Amino acid sequence: MFVKTSNAFGDITIDNNAIAVVAGFNALDCYGVVDLVTRSAKEGFGEIFKNRSFSRGVKITSIDNHIVVDLNVILKYGVSITAVCDSVKSTVKYSVEKFTGMIVDAVNIKVIGVRV
Repeated sequence: MFVKTSNAFGDITIDNNAIAVVAGFNALDCYGVVDLVTRSAKEGFGEIFKNRSFSRGVKITSIDNHIVVDLNVILKYGVSITAVCDSVKSTVKYSVEKFTGMIVDAVNIKVIGVRV
């Protein structure tokens, strides 16, 4: 899938995987986030043979000029889940909007687990 937008300079097409890498990198940069993980067995099996990527555990959905980001994360033990999720949401929203120039409607976070 691709995200398409137009401006004064012409048409711009951005691959969803590029957006997922930006979102995943910035999510991992937030304090309290240990890792991004996949939820489905099919995706997990495919990741075994690949190098680690920042797009793992990130799903991008685009409708017109609006983007929805879904993240599956593992958090550090002892941190406030709500505080970390709020930090991740604002960081990912800002970075994806800055990268694409489009509106991010929502950043949905699923906390899969906690790691000591």
